[in-house]
Amino acid sequence: MESEETEGRTLVQVISEKYSPENFPYCRGPGVGVVIRSSPQGSPVKDRLNLPSILVLDGCGITEAGDEEEVATFCAHVVELDLSHNQLKDWGEISKILCNIPNLDFLNLSMNPLRGSSLEPGAAEAFSGLRRLVLNNTHVTWDMVHALTREIPELEELFLCLNEYESVSVSSTMCPSLRLLHITDNQLQDWAEVRKLGLMYPGLVSLILANNSLSCIHEPEDSLQRLFPNLCSINLHNSDEPKSNVFGTTWVLCYLGLSRWEDIEKLNFFPKLQEVRLMGIPLLQPYNDQERRCLMVAHLPHVTVLNGSVVTDGEREDAERFFIRYHLDCPEDELPQRYHTLVARYGRLAPLAEVDLRPLCHVQVEVRFGDQTEPLELRLDQTVADLKKQLRAMVQLPPNKIRVYYIDRQLGYALEPQEMKYGARALHSYSIRDGDEILVVPKTQ
Repeated sequence: MESEETEGRTLVQVISEKYSPENFPYCRGPGVGVVIRSSPQGSPVKDRLNLPSILVLDGCGITEAGDEEEVATFCAHVVELDLSHNQLKDWGEISKILCNIPNLDFLNLSMNPLRGSSLEPGAAEAFSGLRRLVLNNTHVTWDMVHALTREIPELEELFLCLNEYESVSVSSTMCPSLRLLHITDNQLQDWAEVRKLGLMYPGLVSLILANNSLSCIHEPEDSLQRLFPNLCSINLHNSDEPKSNVFGTTWVLCYLGLSRWEDIEKLNFFPKLQEVRLMGIPLLQPYNDQERRCLMVAHLPHVTVLNGSVVTDGEREDAERFFIRYHLDCPEDELPQRYHTLVARYGRLAPLAEVDLRPLCHVQVEVRFGDQTEPLELRLDQTVADLKKQLRAMVQLPPNKIRVYYIDRQLGYALEPQEMKYGARALHSYSIRDGDEILVVPKTQ
């Protein structure tokens, strides 16, 4: 077993073991499991396996293709192939696999050790039918990425996460078909590198740049419009974990990423941008959740989805009014341009009145019993039964010998006193206020 793991395994071996008739002795229905393909007597494909069209072979220790005729026999109809977490080190072996899977649409090579490996001239043609390619944590070079994208005319989705990119190498050939680029968890902190993606992939609709700690967006308006003319969605989210830096003998925790509102406003220059994800950046750290949401919505008037939540017309107006009031005490020379734009729309709004909406806990009432009247402080979380016990000392009668009535002084005596019959009912349910009256009457025999 140890020898087999050291030497590696072929794709053909893994398929033969995973999808052998012994493991799948019966057909489970169309597209599920495997079935035995019937063939003429003596045919070389007799008793071969007909695999699912979506083939998942992750973490199987695959290092090479194996017999190419066998690959073609097994996989001619496969459209999606997951080879992640294997030990493929040679692009030549991957090319052999793809040459024999003519209908392949999706390929996942994540977590294969492809650092430094390259393709022979012409071998990239085997990838030409792909529409989706996943190369996460392969440490594939930009030269290799360009060699592949040049040969994939209809590539729509490309995943390049966790590849430790600090810069972007520009290709002389654009890839206009690419719609989604997922390049999270790299180290692309400089906008000068990110802008190169717009030059190479002008058709991008969605750009996922999360956890790259982009420091700023340093680009004039007209240039941003040309760089990403079709971009509808951008993700600049950073995880909330700060980075640790050492200065002398002192450890300093610092958050990396966008730190100016001017950078957020630059997003408005992308002509088709509708969805933005922006969390965990230094700019937003000082604010509470409500302030973050309102200030971002107010800064991004054309964005309809923020951090995964739809921005309604009502929320936008509330956020823009909040924005004006938030800056009321700001010096005139420090007011952002967005403030003046919103003031032109809504006017100079006055601060909101502070209204205490907390329910009352205590009220001061008058208790009347016969000719006797005394003030009493009531706790509104008490019940009617508790009130009758409290009145016992005042009226010198047990609770079961008195009737208690509530009189709303604001209504005067226009309404009859309301008898407080039910012992378990809470006093706050009567809406008792300061100055109201409690009338106590002895029960008649």
